[in-house]
Parts: sequence; structure tokens; C-alpha cells
Amino acid sequence: MSSAALGAPARRALPGDPRLTVHGTEPGRITLTRSLASLRPGTYGLTGSGVHAVVGPVLGGAAASADTVVRRLDRAVDGLAPGARVRITPQLHEGDPATALGIPFSDVLVPGELGGLPAWYVPGARSTWVITVHGIGTTREHPLNLLGFLRGQRFPVLNLAYRGDLGAPRPPDGLSHLGDSEWRDLDAAIRHAVRNGAERVVIHGWSTGAAMALRAAVGSGLRDRISGLVLDSPVLDWEATLRALITARRTPAPLLPLAVRAAQGRTGPHAGRLSGAADPLAVRIPTLIFHGPDDTLAPWRGSRRLADERPDLVTLHTVDHAPHGAMWNADPTRYEEVLRRFLTPLA
Repeated sequence: MSSAALGAPARRALPGDPRLTVHGTEPGRITLTRSLASLRPGTYGLTGSGVHAVVGPVLGGAAASADTVVRRLDRAVDGLAPGARVRITPQLHEGDPATALGIPFSDVLVPGELGGLPAWYVPGARSTWVITVHGIGTTREHPLNLLGFLRGQRFPVLNLAYRGDLGAPRPPDGLSHLGDSEWRDLDAAIRHAVRNGAERVVIHGWSTGAAMALRAAVGSGLRDRISGLVLDSPVLDWEATLRALITARRTPAPLLPLAVRAAQGRTGPHAGRLSGAADPLAVRIPTLIFHGPDDTLAPWRGSRRLADERPDLVTLHTVDHAPHGAMWNADPTRYEEVLRRFLTPLA
């Protein structure tokens, strides 16, 4: 039960995301099974066996049945045919920055405590680097959603793969610690950035990547070089997210407490350390949080608490109708404008 919730294989789908059927396609539109997932506003990826596509908003007035929904079809990279089984994901792109977006980059290997950590480096004119860190259910392809925007703002970007990711070292116990151990890989990325010319860094983390950012801001030996944090769907309550993951893996309710205790026993006492990093009194630098009430994996009460108790440093941008890790997807234009205003004085 604990392994099902915390196993750390690459490209594992978010638990609870339903599989949908493609009922039909035509130029510029796709018909999918109607569900809460397929009705979400915004722009998302579609992924399945041999399938990758990008879909935009639900098309008002389009012919649909009581069981289907029609969305704009922005891009079909791989085969997409009626009958295909797909999931909606916040991750739009597959491949590296060049193959996915036509953006030049360098492959780098960041020295970490468990071994080399693959990363993509995109150069920029500024002396402040942005380090991007993905979270639960995605890979380092997820931050590619924002790479074009960050490049347009002239930030160098280091997009990190960490322990458990494809090509990165395996965790010693084979399990995710929801950021509490993984943050040391982010610390290694900060050291790499500073060694290679970064005067300051801004960390943009999603989900457990956001938890890693908070831990680094408190525990890194180079924390004075961190000028800001951007936290998207941050995991701030280790036990609540663990419980949500185990529940989503269809663990029977009577076994839920046992499963939580088993996971805690296998991975160690992480809840206290994460709570300490997320303590409002521990916040020392400007922090922008994107989060909303529809996140069922990382409850947003912790984000609201941070913003309420530290209005001097923490800004919460509330995003409605967005699942975990998909705050950008719900409204990319608004997200990027809020992010631009936050980053400008930190550059």
C-alpha cells in the first residue's frame, strides 16, 4: 500500500485521473468522454498508449451528447483516433526544449549526493537564473509549459531531473519522500548555478518540487543566493498529501490509517521537517503561490495560511477549477502576467 502511493517511477500518472475515450476528431476539435476532467477550463495535454495531443478549452455550441464533450484540438503530435484511451495531464510537451519547442539548450549533469542529475540548461542574458522543479505525476517536461515565457523574459533556466526521475539516480529505498529528501538534489542544482555564473536564483517548483523549494530556502548553504520562490500547488502537509495519494489508489477506507502508518514507517518522520519549512515564520524571501480549492492532492489551506500570516512576503494567486499541478493550464495568460510582475523586481 505504501509503495503504491510513494513509488517513484518516471511518468507515473496522477492517481485518480480518469481514463477517457476519444469519440471522434476533426480539424481543430476533439470529442471526449464527458467528465469533470474533460470539462476543466484551459489547456491540457492528452496522453495514452502511442498518443500525445494538446487540447484547448471546451467549445461552446459544439455538437456533443450528454456523455461527451467537444474541446479545441490544438496539436496532435502522435496518433489520435476514435476509440483511443487517454488521460488529461498538465504536461503539454514531450521531448527536450529543442524537439518540443525549438529552443536551443545544453544537456548538463549536476553533481548530486547520489550521483549525476540530468538537467536542461537554456541560456539567458540575466544574472538571475530560474531553476524549475517538477512534482508528482510529471517529469521535467512539465516545466516546458513555461519555458517559452521564461526565455522571453531573458532568464537563464535550469530544468532539473532529480532522484527517481528517468536518467537520475534511484532513491535508496525506491520511494518518493514528497520533497523531504529530494530537496538535496535541488540544493545541488543551486550550487551548480552559482558555480556557473548565477548571482541569484529563483526557484519555481510544482507540487513536491515546491516543497523542495521551501526546504532549500531554509536548509541550503547557499540560501542567501535564493531571491524568490514560485510555488505551484505546493505540498505543505506531508500527511494530508500521503493520505490523498493512498485514497486515490483505491485503498479501502478501513485500511487507510494502517497504510499511512506503513508509509511513514518506511520513509521516516518527514511531516515535522516539511511543516517547519512551511511555517510562516520561516519565510524570509518573496514568495508567489499559485493554488486553488480544487486541488485534492495538496490541500490549499497551507497556502492560504502562509499568505494570511506573511502578507509582507507571500502573495497567493488563487486559481479556481484547476487540479493539482495545473494552475497554469487553467489560465495561461493570467498566470504568466502574475509571474512576470513577480519576477521583474527579482531579476
